[in-house]
Amino acid sequence: MIACMKAAVFLAALLVAVPAWGQQKEGEAQPLPEVRKFGGELPQGAVLVIPLKGEVSKAQFFFLRRMLKAGEAANASAFILDMDTPGGELGAGVDILQALLKVKAPTYTYVNPNAGSAGALIALGTKQIWMAPVSAIGAAAPVMGTGQEIPETLNAKIVSYYSGYFRSAADNNGHNPELAEAFINKEKEAKVGGRVVNEKGELLTLSAQEAAEKINGKPLLAAGIAPSVAALARDAGLRGPVVEAEPGGFERLALVLTTLAPLLLLGGIIGTYIEFKSPGFGVPGFIAAVCFLLFFAGHYVAGLTGMEVVAVFVLGLALVLVELLFIPGIVVLALLGTMLMVGALLWTMVDYYPGAAQWPTLDMFLLPLANLGTAIGLSAVAIYFLAAFFPKIPGLRRIILSAAGPSGDSLPAAGPAGAPAPVRAGDHGKALSTLRPVGRAEFGGEVCDARAEGEFIASGTMVTALRVEGSEVVVEKSGG
Repeated sequence: MIACMKAAVFLAALLVAVPAWGQQKEGEAQPLPEVRKFGGELPQGAVLVIPLKGEVSKAQFFFLRRMLKAGEAANASAFILDMDTPGGELGAGVDILQALLKVKAPTYTYVNPNAGSAGALIALGTKQIWMAPVSAIGAAAPVMGTGQEIPETLNAKIVSYYSGYFRSAADNNGHNPELAEAFINKEKEAKVGGRVVNEKGELLTLSAQEAAEKINGKPLLAAGIAPSVAALARDAGLRGPVVEAEPGGFERLALVLTTLAPLLLLGGIIGTYIEFKSPGFGVPGFIAAVCFLLFFAGHYVAGLTGMEVVAVFVLGLALVLVELLFIPGIVVLALLGTMLMVGALLWTMVDYYPGAAQWPTLDMFLLPLANLGTAIGLSAVAIYFLAAFFPKIPGLRRIILSAAGPSGDSLPAAGPAGAPAPVRAGDHGKALSTLRPVGRAEFGGEVCDARAEGEFIASGTMVTALRVEGSEVVVEKSGG
């Protein structure tokens, strides 16, 4: 009997202890996730931490856009902006906010410890805002680049536009639009739940504790306070490895290179033209290669293109070279190659995000079309002057072999001052360089510019003069 009573007591104690033990386990804090540096390939489903430190600028926008696209391509589970900025360019802030709105994964801002001016407005573009224990957000009044206040009339226009813009961004992400306007407009009195949180005549600035305070059961602005990015990821219930990106020094270079995109295209097109008009491979070809390399490198760093677009450009160039060097006259290969090259150049400048549901809109092609059209137009003018005038300059004649100028069925019957012409149609000579299709040939001891008609001609091959076109002798293989 006593043994049965002891067993019953033990069983009752066990039934009480097991749920209590389970509740204790459930209440324990989860361990902090490890924050790794971004190196190599981004893990699938990662939580990508993007630092936004210092003044808001175009260079930061380029870096952030590149990281957002890398994260989208790797199916990132979330993005966290690790923010410490006093503010900066409003235009760059708008660009960053637009980029944040284009990604599918949830976005978070960790104010660590400052989100001033443009930083506060960027934070409103993310789904949740978290604060470091000692931090502040707000005071987004626009000022001039020198730090001086903007004239009253112009300031009123800027505040009116941007306050409406950021109210919309805040509302889109579930934040109180009243706070967004109070950040930028000191004439705004902000009320939340019947309580005045900002007096008229002052710009709204919130400490961590003020931002996380609950009014009528809802946080004023911040979802919570966390001592670190790792704590944010844990407390927000984010899943996946936490990876921190690091900006490189190339972001500022990308800003310069993308701004100079039309000039780089201009240099690449003109250099390619001169190279095809010159024997061998020389300085023009090298300049063209460098211009195209800088063009693609700048847009890659700026987050506008990937290596697959470069591969399409190289494929197009290869098709053009195959036709010119091995099977001239087919046209189809050169036409297809040119289309691939132009398409790659155009697509490189389109701001398209991985996983976007729709095909890029016409508006997204407007700036790329303008840049490419400007480069092609200026190149056409430059090539015209190169063909028309440069061959007449002795120092440049050796570099550029022009096909411009009057053409005829035969060479002149007499040389300068009535002297016998050194070469006549039907005369035989020898190619001094490979004619692919242009190069140099010798007729009766006279060296002149030559262009092969039909197939390319190897150096040392005997040739026959057909006609003259400008300063070139059009030739074919002897006996052809």
